[in-house]
Order: sequence, then structure tokens, then C-alpha cells
Amino acid sequence: MARRTTTPPPPEDFEEKIVGIDVEEEMQNAFLEYSYSVIYSRALPDARDGLKPVQRRILYGANELGLRPDHGHVKSQRIVGEVMGKYHPHGDQAIYDALVRMAQPFTLRLPLIDGHGNFGSLDDGPAAARYTEARMAPAALLMVGSLDEDTVDFVPNYDDTQWQPEVLPAAYPNLLVNGAAGIAVGMATNMAPHNLVEVIGAARHLIAHPTCSLEDLMKFVPGPDLPCGGKIVGLEGIRDAYLTGRGSFRTRATARIEALTPRRKGIIVTELPYLVGPEKVIDKVKDLVQSKRLQGIADLKDLSDRQHGLRLVIEIKNGFVPEAVLEQLYKLTPMEENFGINNVALVEGQPRTMGLKDLLRVYVDFRTDVVRRRSAHRLRKREERLHLVEGLLIAIVDIDEVIQVIRTSDDADIARTRLMDVFDLDEIQANYILELRLRRLTKFSLIELETEKAELERAIEELRALLADEKLLLKLVSDELAAVAKAHGTPRRTVLLESSGQSAAATASSPLEVSDDPCWVLLSSTGLLARTGSAEPIPTEGSRSKHDVIVGAVRTTARGEFGLATTAGRMIRLSALDLPTLPPTNGAPSLSGGAPLAAYVDLPKGEEPLTILPIGAEAPVLALGTASGVVKRVTPEAPKSDEWSLISLKPGDRVVGAAVADRDDLDLVFVTSDAQLLRFAARSVRPQGRSAGGMAGIKLSPGATAAFFGVADPARHGVVVTSSGSSDALPGTQGGSLKVTPYAEYPPKGRATGGVRCHRFLKGEDTLVLAFAGNAPAKAAAANGVAIELPAADGRRDGSGVPATAVIAHVASAPSEGADTNGAVSPGESE
Repeated sequence: MARRTTTPPPPEDFEEKIVGIDVEEEMQNAFLEYSYSVIYSRALPDARDGLKPVQRRILYGANELGLRPDHGHVKSQRIVGEVMGKYHPHGDQAIYDALVRMAQPFTLRLPLIDGHGNFGSLDDGPAAARYTEARMAPAALLMVGSLDEDTVDFVPNYDDTQWQPEVLPAAYPNLLVNGAAGIAVGMATNMAPHNLVEVIGAARHLIAHPTCSLEDLMKFVPGPDLPCGGKIVGLEGIRDAYLTGRGSFRTRATARIEALTPRRKGIIVTELPYLVGPEKVIDKVKDLVQSKRLQGIADLKDLSDRQHGLRLVIEIKNGFVPEAVLEQLYKLTPMEENFGINNVALVEGQPRTMGLKDLLRVYVDFRTDVVRRRSAHRLRKREERLHLVEGLLIAIVDIDEVIQVIRTSDDADIARTRLMDVFDLDEIQANYILELRLRRLTKFSLIELETEKAELERAIEELRALLADEKLLLKLVSDELAAVAKAHGTPRRTVLLESSGQSAAATASSPLEVSDDPCWVLLSSTGLLARTGSAEPIPTEGSRSKHDVIVGAVRTTARGEFGLATTAGRMIRLSALDLPTLPPTNGAPSLSGGAPLAAYVDLPKGEEPLTILPIGAEAPVLALGTASGVVKRVTPEAPKSDEWSLISLKPGDRVVGAAVADRDDLDLVFVTSDAQLLRFAARSVRPQGRSAGGMAGIKLSPGATAAFFGVADPARHGVVVTSSGSSDALPGTQGGSLKVTPYAEYPPKGRATGGVRCHRFLKGEDTLVLAFAGNAPAKAAAANGVAIELPAADGRRDGSGVPATAVIAHVASAPSEGADTNGAVSPGESE
């Protein structure tokens, strides 16, 4: 059964007293105490060592545990427990958060903790303290060095059971090198990291020239050096911060534009602004794209890894200028951020806002005091040791008498008194002799003591001279700083860019989309596609390099479309925007920088590309010729679909040539495999719709096929190129005989006739392996695109050829102003 409890009554002499207080005054006092605690004990760093109390206690605790860089890592929880139990009156999470920040290379320019495990990233937090390990980094040894030489004052801990340093000796200007960030009550600090070598250079210059100007110091420290690199745009705010302690600058990501595929360009981001993670950028870009505030981005991938570091790949849509999209990214996303400098730190216990010179002056004065106190401590220790050595030397000289005095004494006190009286020693020397081990009483020990005495006297003389001369003291401080810079300095990571102060993105005038300027689309003999940067006439002479033969050229615009004709009688719609742009050239264009046709069109087996042709509402009439001798002129109508048929082919038939035939006075030309050539006027073939099957073009002999079809202008100089060989030979294995004849040597005939002979076969030859008829000049190329020189024209229209010097795979007219080129293929291309 539960027992009922009651509150015992108060004693009989108990008198209740209620004290009245002013609530407003009580709250003010409590808030002032809280504010004082936050400012001086938590949020603001000390200007001398650049550390907040929790950071200082972590380094001191790790040093007391012996966790130096040559020591193994220990659980982070062990360091946290040591600091919390002895020095820091707050919770373990606050201590661990500070320890993590000191270990992150993307937060501090010179990390103070060497972390082992998951210490987080710019987007994700660290693992729990029980899963990570840590020890002091090499830079931390510079912060705690000579701590045991009375270089700084020690103060009691929170419960007066331990002693902790009020400030660390700090062998380098940590506040400027690693920066600081903190929010107190009514004030805050935000200091940017800097390069160690540059800061030490400025400090040494200030030591040598105490009255130097800010401009002199900025020759050494031109601006912050952020751990993640990136760029700083605009230096005006930096100078303001160095002068007054307050200013701002813009940090910008490092990005470059690359060709991701033959069809697409992208922006590669390798460095982000200070404390900006990739996930933050990715999320912002996604939001902007979904809200349609940012256009031109097709995809964004994060390909960052530990081996290559940060790598964001932003794929740009065709038709958009990558440079303009990058400017929009700078303007709308965290790829460009503002950093506000507020140099607030504690100086003699008071928060102060300081510029660059003031920060360096506070540190130099502090470090000078540290070196002075260290030197005084070393002088005192050496003087004490010299005093002992002198007494020991006296004892060793008369060692037998010393032993006799000790042996004849009743106790240690009497022996001490007798030694002091007999050998004129003081109490300290007498005690030291009494505690001396017998093994020291050797001849060799005497030599060692005399050597030690000489070294001590020399060191004491140097230390006294150092303490007596302020210049020598400052020189030692400067030399020690130079040694730190040499041992721990690294090159600058952040690029500084001058600016007028306005954002480059805000003042950008580049159009976001590619302007619809006139251009040429070109197809090379090896199947490479590209477009030119303008509609200037294409040179026909000049460079003769790879891909010098252009088998298709269409005048269009950068945002226009063109068609690809195939041997199956199809037309496939393509966009000029997808093509790479050729750089300007003084000679004939080379498509070595073009993209392969296979990147745009996936043709089924047995279907081959012929040439590229104009399409659209203003497209000209096209002419087609098939292997069975059928000819067709096609009306320029084009459906909205991506592909359509140009001709209805009979089973087993294929298209061997396609070209523009927009005038009735042009010639349509067939060349057959048995060396017959037929040219007839285009007016004799009326244009038909896409579904029509065409009409008879040339009468073929039994077993013969049409090897070539094209369009020629009889008013212009033309040529006919034929190459013969054996039908039993493999394609491309023999040069055969080659002949070039003026086009005018072949008389026009009526449509659907047999034509005239254009090439006489030699012994072992029974077919044409290549044929071309069209406007001059004509150019030839091998299968790999290398240009091949054609022989001089032969006036015999039915003569035999000369031995070919190389196997010719392609012949085409050079593109010229005023007319699009006619496609030309050899029989080997369509087999």
C-alpha cells in the first residue's frame, strides 16, 4: 500500500522573509554578465594568438596529452574529454565542433589539427567524436612551442584545480593566416584567411620599418588567400578593410569552358568561393532552372572525388553562348559570393576593430615579449646551472677531502654545513654535491664539466647581450618568422582580379543565346561536320591538309537547319547549332576540328550518307539519281518531321547522287560503271512530289549500273574525273588508271539515252571504280582525307587513263560563292 507523504511544517522560530528587487535592474545585470562571458570567453579571438578560448584549450590539452605529429592518432572523444574535464566549462559538442573546424583544410588556411576519419565537408557534417581520431598538426607545434619557458602567463581553470595558459606563444600570426568568425552580443568578427608567407613577409617588414605605410605592407599582403582557392574580384574593399578593419570583396568560382562531346559544350567548375559547397550550388541551379530564371543548362553533374578534387560539370544547351551562361551563374548562384570583413579581436581584454597594420603591430609586440621572456627564462636557467657546475668543479678537485667530510659527518645536515664551511659553498651547491652519484667523480666528468661551463658562460653572455639590445631581439623575432615561412609556407591559391567594383555578371552585355548569323555548314570526305563563323565565301585555294576535300557545303544560319541525303532516298533534318564552329583561316577550310557524322545520325546497316543539302521554305529544287538510272527533281517542300523520303525506290535500287538543281539551264549528269557519260538539261525533268518514283534518266547496258550522278553548270568550266579498275579487286586495293577530261568534251544528249564513252579500259580493267562530273576546280582525297593531286586534263574524252599514284576515294568540286556544292560519291562508298 502506497504511503502518503506530506511536507513537514516549518520550525517554530522560522520567519519568512521576502526581498523585493527591481526586475529591470536584475535583468540588465544578468544580461551584462552573459554578454561579458560571450565576448571574452567564447566568441572573439585574442589578437595575439588568434584563438578563441575553446581552441586554445584544445591545443593545450592535446599538447599535455603528448599528441604531437610524431604520435599516433587517438580518439577525438579522448581529447574532448580531457578539455571538458580540465579546462572548458561548456559541453562536449561545442568542443568537438571547434576541434573539427581546426582540422578542416577547406576552413583554415593552415590546419591546426591532423584529423583521421570523416571530419565533414562543405555540404555534410562530420562523424561523431567516437568515430574520428585526431592529433596535433605541425602548425600546432608552432602555437605551443616554448610554452614551458615562462613565455606566457597561466591562469586558473574554471574550478581553480588546474592551470591553463592565458594565451599561446604563437610562432606565426595565426589570426591573419587562418582568419576567424564569431558572433558575440552586439558585435561580431569575420576575418579572411591569408597566405602564411605573405603575412610573415609583412610582419618582418614592419619589424624592420616600424613607420611603414599600409601601401608598403600591401606589397607583401595584396589580399586574402582562401583555402579553396577561387578568385577575388575587386580589390577596393580589401584596401578599405586593411585600413579601417571593415570592408568586403567578392569571391568567385574558378570555371572554364570545354567541349564535352562533339555536339555539346560545358562549364567545368574546379574551385568554389570560400565555405560554399557544391550541393549548395547544385540546389540553387536546379531551383533557377525549374523556375525558368536560368536558361541554357541541359544537365549538371558532380564528378568530384578525392583524387581530382572538386569538379562540377554544367552541360550547356545547343544555341546558348557558354560565356553568357557562366555570367548568369555568377550573378544568380553562390558561384559568386560576397565576403564581408570585420576585423574585431580582443586586445588587452578589450574588443577592437583593427586594420592590417594594427593586427601586425599587436602580434609583433606580443611575439617580441614572448621571445624576451623566453630569453630571460633561458638566461636564468643557465645561470642556475652554471652555479651548480662551479660548485661541482670545486668538489671534484678536492674529491678525497669531500668524501672524508661526508663520511665523518653524523647526518646530512651536518655534512651540508661542513661542506659549506670547508669549501666555501652555498646551500644549493652543497645539496647538489650530496646528491651526486659516484660515477660522476671521474676524470672524464671533469673534462665534461669544464666544457659545459665554457658553453654556459658563452650562452649567458649572448642572452644578456640579446636582452640588453632591442635591435638584436627584434632581429631574432624576424629570423624565427622567416624560418617558419620557409618550413610551412605554401604558394598562393586565390587569384586576385582588379575590378571597378561592379559585378561582371551585372554589366555583361553578351547575348545568352547564339545569334542567328549567316554561316556555311560543311561536310568533309571523311564524314566530319562543322560550321563556319560567317557567311564569307569559302576559299578554294590555300591549305592542303587533312579533310581538305569538302563534299558538301550548305549556306544557312547558326540557328538554321539543313538536310542529310542518304542512299536510301531519305532526308534527315539536322541543326547547325549542334555543330562545332571552325576557327577562322586564311586558306581553304580544314574540318579537322569537326565532329563525326555518326555523332548526329545513326544510319542502319547498308544505308550510307551522300551529301548535305538545304531544306526549308526557301530551299531550292533538288535532283536525285539512282543506280538503276532513274532521275528525279524534287520539289522543296519539307514536312515537320525529323526525316522524310525524297523518292520511292524500287527493290534493290539506291540513290548514288543528290545535288541542288534549282535552274532549268543546269545539266544533270550520269556516269555508268561501264564508262558511259550522259548529260542532259535539267528542264527535261519536271519537279515531282516526295512520293513520286522519278523517271528514266539514262539507258543502261545489261549488267551496268549508274556509278555517279551530279549537277553541272554548262556555263562554267567543268571537268570529268574517272578511275578504272578490275571488278574482281577489293575496293581501295589498287590505284587503277586515272583520267581528267574537260566537261565540254562531252556533248549533251537526250534524257533516257545511252550517252557517250568517257573512259577506255586497259587490259585487266572492266569497270569504273570512281567517277565525277561537275564544276571546276575539282579536288581529290584518299580514304583518310589526305588531299591527292589530280593529273592534268586530257582532251580525249574516250581515252584511257594514266596510272594513279594513290588510291582516290573521293572527288568533289571546291565550294565557291554563289552556288552550293554538288555531292559526289564513288561506287565504293555505297557498297
